[in-house]
Amino acid sequence: MTPSAQPRAAVILAAGQGTRMKSPIPKVLHKVGGRTMLDRAIDAVQAAGCERILVVVGAQGAAVRQAVVARLGEAAVVVQDPPLGTGHAVLAARPALQDFAGDVLVTNADCPLLEGKDLEPLFALREQGAQIALLGFEPADPALYGRLIRGADGHVIRIVEARDASEEERHVRACYSGMMAADACRLFNWLDKVGNDNAKGEYYLTSVVAVAVAEEANVRAAFVPESAVMGADSQPQLTAAEAIFQQRRRHHFLNEGVAMPAPDTVHFSWDTEIAPGATVEQFVVFGPGVSVETGAVIRAFSHLEGANVAEGALVGPYARLRPGAQIGARAHIGNFVEVKKVAVGAGAKANHLAYLGDGTVGAGANIGAGTIFCNYDGFDKFDTHVGEGAFIGSNSALVAPVRIGAGAYIGSGSVITREVAPDALALERSTQVEKPGWAERFRAGKRARATKA
Repeated sequence: MTPSAQPRAAVILAAGQGTRMKSPIPKVLHKVGGRTMLDRAIDAVQAAGCERILVVVGAQGAAVRQAVVARLGEAAVVVQDPPLGTGHAVLAARPALQDFAGDVLVTNADCPLLEGKDLEPLFALREQGAQIALLGFEPADPALYGRLIRGADGHVIRIVEARDASEEERHVRACYSGMMAADACRLFNWLDKVGNDNAKGEYYLTSVVAVAVAEEANVRAAFVPESAVMGADSQPQLTAAEAIFQQRRRHHFLNEGVAMPAPDTVHFSWDTEIAPGATVEQFVVFGPGVSVETGAVIRAFSHLEGANVAEGALVGPYARLRPGAQIGARAHIGNFVEVKKVAVGAGAKANHLAYLGDGTVGAGANIGAGTIFCNYDGFDKFDTHVGEGAFIGSNSALVAPVRIGAGAYIGSGSVITREVAPDALALERSTQVEKPGWAERFRAGKRARATKA
């Protein structure tokens, strides 16, 4: 069996404390593009064909452990206790891989821009005969990174930490990302031979290279752009990664035929889907779980999350679509309208100042300004259903659970608490009282008192 045909497993290192984040949230649970760095690391190794995935967490990493279990199951958790370095972390995964024969990929959970395509060169090197394949890069500032020292034919001789590098070695621009692939059995055997004779008394994964080279193993490096392997250890680095992610998504959608007059003001999530021919105006935010079909227009200053916008629909400006909002073809959701868990039918309109929460709006219905779906009694949520072609007058309150029949009219200012039959008119208003001349007498009295004062 050639290395390329080997099964692939991944060990993701996620046991770091992340103190530089200065946050109660564990480092790897911070998000880029609305997705945690841990999830993004798992996405990358899955895309690279890893059929078994283990995540190394620290003994105090309860939240990280919970996230791993939710995504991959309990069997994917490996606990490193105590933390004795990156080599020790990989060794902690050995019991879980005792029955595994194939390539092990070691990656980091704090590289939010890493993708499956960035890892494929490692397996290509394995196919070409490399016993260890390292992922390298050439940073703009290599000062803090370990250098890849290579021989005349390009094979790696050793990795030198920046603080240990000679003056000549500091001029080497090829740096090590912390990621590698090797045969599982050989990798763990080499790790057994790694010592901890260093200032921290830790077992470093980088030391595997010296052990393997001493046994005349073929060690080679593949190179990717710095952004692919950039870490996010602090809030400034996290922000830098977010900026790169957003710029990539903007270029993607522009190239796919999405019109954006001011792309630098639009914020995307990792799973945003926008069809060619859609338009996204200025200062729009896409949270997770949004799809927009062709011909739809998302107008300025709108916020969408967990929503679908169908072909030719108009959303905004200043609209908010919350999870479960389904906006039908050619429907209009206008300024200061909020929609949550409501399916809005084709051609329906809610053009301004309304809250639609839990229920349905039929095709062609009209929702007047100030309309509220009163869906919550303080304990439970209830549905409101507005039939096709119904007309809801301005400033109406529809108290759920309630159903408005197709073609029915609701008079403006009504509070509707019972079902309205199709094509009926429902009114709920107090009797209007008029007192002739009252206003003039009121003003005259006010003026008289002011004169006396």
